[in-house]
Amino acid sequence: MIFCKKYILVLFFIGVGLFSVSCNKWLSLKPPNGLIEKDFWENKNQLNAAVVGIYATMLDNAGGGSLSLPELLFLWGELRADMLTTTAKTSGDEIAIMNDNISPSNKIVNWSPVYRTINYCNNVIAFAPQVLDRDKTLSVDTLNSYIAEAKSIRALMYFYLVRSFGDVPLKLKPTASDEDVVSLPVTPKEDVLQQILIDLDDAEKNIRRSYGSQERNKGRVTFYTVEAIKADVNLWMENYQDCIVACNKIIKSKKFVLIPPSSGWFNTLYRQGNSNESIFELEFNRQKLNPFYDMFSPGNSQFIAANKVMDDVYSTDPFSESSDIRGDGCSVRADYNIIWKYIGNNSSSLVSSSESDTHWFIYRYAGVLLMKAEALAQLDEGAEALALVNKIRTRAHALSATDDNPDPNDMKSVSLFILKERARELMFEGKRWYDVLRYVKRDNYAHLSYLLDLVASVVPPDLINITKAKLRDHHNHYFPIPQEEIESNKNIVQNPFYQQ
Repeated sequence: MIFCKKYILVLFFIGVGLFSVSCNKWLSLKPPNGLIEKDFWENKNQLNAAVVGIYATMLDNAGGGSLSLPELLFLWGELRADMLTTTAKTSGDEIAIMNDNISPSNKIVNWSPVYRTINYCNNVIAFAPQVLDRDKTLSVDTLNSYIAEAKSIRALMYFYLVRSFGDVPLKLKPTASDEDVVSLPVTPKEDVLQQILIDLDDAEKNIRRSYGSQERNKGRVTFYTVEAIKADVNLWMENYQDCIVACNKIIKSKKFVLIPPSSGWFNTLYRQGNSNESIFELEFNRQKLNPFYDMFSPGNSQFIAANKVMDDVYSTDPFSESSDIRGDGCSVRADYNIIWKYIGNNSSSLVSSSESDTHWFIYRYAGVLLMKAEALAQLDEGAEALALVNKIRTRAHALSATDDNPDPNDMKSVSLFILKERARELMFEGKRWYDVLRYVKRDNYAHLSYLLDLVASVVPPDLINITKAKLRDHHNHYFPIPQEEIESNKNIVQNPFYQQ
């Protein structure tokens, strides 16, 4: 796409509705001239295939040895936080990020899978309207719904980018021909966030509430997905009332519940997926397995859970058989600190490698309740915020040892309690680093000390002081722009922290 003059052929597979590519940079993506406009956007079946292709890119890797999008979302959301421990299989690039020793050449600092999905979205947004003239059986409502899906996913992808990299290139037009290949500078993160809200506002007007089946309603963007993204973005931007408004649209719909604690709780919510608690998840299957078996399976795991996960986050009660259902047998297997959520068949048995099709969960109803609670706390509505937190804790059989019992009138203690509860509820779902950073940067970095204390529990003792010094520079909280992009685009400027 942009920033790069090396083109590659993009193959169209009409049956699955996408073009695939082998390249280590999203910026190299370019369909052959004329193929998109002249030969593809002819009828509603092709349009549907193109939209399905957007979702397919979110499951696949971008070629050239790059990681798949779910792998990146896990690594970006967890490596810089405090819930993982290394193993003999942890790569040097992964260790470097965990130790806050990040270079622009680190392979995990790779935005190509995200921008590849963005380009598919841009193609649908740009070219879908012409199908209306070519296929008279396509309705305006269906067209607008497809475009709304594309705008929603584009918004979600940019939200991941802006939280991970800060200022990023903002491209809203497709790379579909030679003329589209340009070198863009980065756009300030505040402007990217505003564009995200514009896309979501547009999508909200036309997105579907249902696709007619549970599987599609959870694996495709619906009205409720849009509201979940809007809530998340507004919470990040400290627009607390707007966050609550979006959360309430989900809550008041009464279409979502907290799956009750029972013998089949883990299987219903995680192993099977598509439950009534799910809002949006990336759906793997036996034909397209997830990448997490290799990442977490015993004896071959790249990471295990930190000791604090069971010792402090969930805690244990040696005098009782009661336990937090989100801990041992769900997020982890406590005996070996195995990360369990994506490889467990149930609370005790492991899936086989050929059955590793647990979904990647982007938004769940529990997360929406906690977003609303966090926003309420910032508006001095501590009692209402804690009522939502306690609803989630009750479902989980959370132990009294993890109940801080904060004063509802003490915003600081309520906010910290919610941050801890999000760690318990959303463990290893790619949320922790973003939750910590959102908490730390609030009110002009009023809680930077939390991050400085956190790093002291993560990095080796000899790196604590230098890492704390790095973290005092707010630019350090974001990744560097990938080195290949710096080398290929004279208009792009590196994150100031990583400039030499």
